[in-house]
Amino acid sequence: MAEHNGDGLVLLVGSGMRVYREYLIQGAARHGRLWLVDEQPASWQRPYLAGSSVVAKRYPQRLVPELEDLYGAVAAVAADHRVAGLFTYDEVLVTATAHIADRLGLPGLSTEAAERCRNKPRTRLALTAVGLPQPRFAVAHTEEEAAKAAAGIGYPVVLKPRGMAASVGVVKASSPAELAEAFGTADRASYSGPAAYEGGVLVEELIDGPELSVDGAIVAGEYHPFCLAHKQLGPAPYFEEVGHVIDATDPLLADPELRRVLRETHRALGVRDGITHTEVRLSSRGPVVIEVNARLGGDLIPYVGRLATGIDPGRVAAQVCSGAVPDLTSDRAGCVGIRFCYPPVDCRVGGMALPEPGAVPGLLEARAIAQPGEAVRLPPRAHIGRHAYVICTAADRSTAAERLEQAAALVELDYEPLPEAELVGDRPW
Repeated sequence: MAEHNGDGLVLLVGSGMRVYREYLIQGAARHGRLWLVDEQPASWQRPYLAGSSVVAKRYPQRLVPELEDLYGAVAAVAADHRVAGLFTYDEVLVTATAHIADRLGLPGLSTEAAERCRNKPRTRLALTAVGLPQPRFAVAHTEEEAAKAAAGIGYPVVLKPRGMAASVGVVKASSPAELAEAFGTADRASYSGPAAYEGGVLVEELIDGPELSVDGAIVAGEYHPFCLAHKQLGPAPYFEEVGHVIDATDPLLADPELRRVLRETHRALGVRDGITHTEVRLSSRGPVVIEVNARLGGDLIPYVGRLATGIDPGRVAAQVCSGAVPDLTSDRAGCVGIRFCYPPVDCRVGGMALPEPGAVPGLLEARAIAQPGEAVRLPPRAHIGRHAYVICTAADRSTAAERLEQAAALVELDYEPLPEAELVGDRPW
């Protein structure tokens, strides 16, 4: 099914869950021959692949294989094939992938740029140094340090792990009375990723204004945004992302101040080649960058972006990592949005009834995420505890939001509340 470009293999490091990531593998395969390096043998990925390699986790408690094991697997492929580039869309594999690209002399994000994006305090320092608006912040390793930092910054504050993504472990504390629990949530979450980012909580000023995300391609130092999504956040004190709406002709894509901030942010971080997912608050003092992730967005945001704009994010990622300039021209108009469905309590999923397209005007897709028998937990015991999603299209953002609400209300979930002994899952947050 691939449109082979004849320029060598593109290697994908890590594949993720099928429901969230298959469209990216499909898109990357449209660029050319794709090889997967993953911790499990290829299964559903096979139709899109020229080949695959398995890298076992050295330590069962770690989420990712060791760097040298990953490098060895990639180097073995490079010994037998010409490799044009490699990329990942998995946050915990970003720095390892950059190290490997550096060692093999392949295009892509440098190790230093990856670290500046991955390590949130380093992002803050780099952007502050060039005068870009940033929240006041401090790094705390104990509850006492966090309390002192929050008092100096002023409440409310946001606490987050140094190196996680998807708003995992991110929590607001509005007063000293809420600080201890918030610090515990953020600190525990930091131990669920690579060891290099364990411990240490970022305490920062809460920035006002709506939040959006921008996926962009950087080629030879030039930044090109191609997917701008408006976020819907779940109930406080957490920052769970429960929905996104994308307008193919969003005027913010051409906003000169937002584009300036995005360009200068990537220059400050040293990102010259790669894909990034940047989160921004449109605050009373202008656009403020909250974080930069050195990979495509999660939450099916790029998938919704493809539906809205026609731009294939998987193919774009494969092109950029190979040193090619992607075509980021949208051929569509209108809005597409996604809404994730959450159970009312921590539960075990029984059955589920999903609305069919046509049940709500503009409903494109409704799909289960959790399977029967699966436990789904809500913050703070777990994050991204969803059982389904719905996708709708409309002529404008407000109508899209209304249709998403209507469609989500039609998702029927049969469940059993989890007993007390099962409320804490196997994830450390």
